Amino acid sequence: MIEGKWPPIAVMGAGAVGCYFGGMLARAGAPVTLIARPQHAEAIARNGLLLESIHFREHIPVSASTDVAAVRSAEIVLLSVKTPDTEEAARSLAPHLASGAIVLSLQNGVDNVERMRAAARIEAIAAVVYVAAEMTAPGCVKHSGRGDLIIGDLRRNHRSDSSRRQTLEHVAALFTRAGVPCRISEDVEADLWTKLIMNCAYNAISALTRARYGRIAADPPLRDVMRQVVEETLAVARAAGVRVANTGLVEAAWKLAGTMPAAISSTAQDILRGRRTEIDSLNGYVARRGAELKIATPVNQTLHALVKLLEETPHTAA
Repeated sequence: MIEGKWPPIAVMGAGAVGCYFGGMLARAGAPVTLIARPQHAEAIARNGLLLESIHFREHIPVSASTDVAAVRSAEIVLLSVKTPDTEEAARSLAPHLASGAIVLSLQNGVDNVERMRAAARIEAIAAVVYVAAEMTAPGCVKHSGRGDLIIGDLRRNHRSDSSRRQTLEHVAALFTRAGVPCRISEDVEADLWTKLIMNCAYNAISALTRARYGRIAADPPLRDVMRQVVEETLAVARAAGVRVANTGLVEAAWKLAGTMPAAISSTAQDILRGRRTEIDSLNGYVARRGAELKIATPVNQTLHALVKLLEETPHTAA
C-alpha cells in the first residue's frame, strides 16, 4: 500500500458491528463498501450511513450493495455475518475474493476461522470485538460503548510466518489510523475464549430480561448467575487446552458493564427483531464442548435452552 493511501475495504454482513467498524474506516477516508440487507443498503445508498457515536453524530458517505460480488475489488474484507451463516457466507465469498485479499472475522464465537477454512479454504484473521452497537433504523447505527479490536493468527505455525505478521501489523495500523484501537495478540485463541466468557455471561440474560448491561451487573442474584457461567465456561476452556487466565475473570465480567452500561446484547436485539440468534455458538457451544470434555455446565445449558425457547416463540412487539 502506498503510504497514506487507503486500500479498498468491503464489509460483508453490515449489521451493527459491520456498520460501526466500516463506518469508522469510511469516516477516516477509506473507500468502504457495505454489503447489507436491502433496507439498509437502500437507505445508505440514499443518505449515507448515520453513525451515532458516543463521540459524534455524522452521516458518512459510503457505498452500499446487497450483492456479495461487490467484494471483488476489496483488498480487505470484514466478515461480520451471524455465526450460523459462517459457512454459507464463506462459500459465497470465496469466488469473488481478489488474489491476496485479507479476510478478517468480526464475529462472536471461537470457531469461525476454522469453519471458514473448512468450508471454502479461506485463511481468515481472527478478531475479538468489543463494541456496544445496534441498528436503530435502516442505515442508522448507534454506538453506546467501547469499539476496540484484538486480532491474531489461529494457525499453529504462525509464529514463523513473517508475512502473516506483516499482514496483522498492516490491518492493526489501518484501524488505529481510523480511531479504532486495535491490538495484535500473541494468543488470540485465549482472547477469543475470554470474549466468549463475557458473551456467555451477558447475552442470554440480556435477551431473557431485555435488560442492559449496567442493570444486569448491578443485580446481586444475576451477578451470582454470571459468576457460575464464567466458572463453567472457564472450566471448559481449560479442559480444551486453551490458556485462558484462571483468575479475575468473574470480576472482569462484572466490570465490563461499567465500560458499556447502555449495551443490550446482540442476542437480545435478534430476539426483539424476530431473528435467529447466535446462542448456539455462545452458551450452546460451551454446553456442547462441556459434554464432550465431561465438564458439567448446568447454568450455560439452562440459559441456552431458555433462549432457544424464546427464539422459537412468536414475538409480539410491546
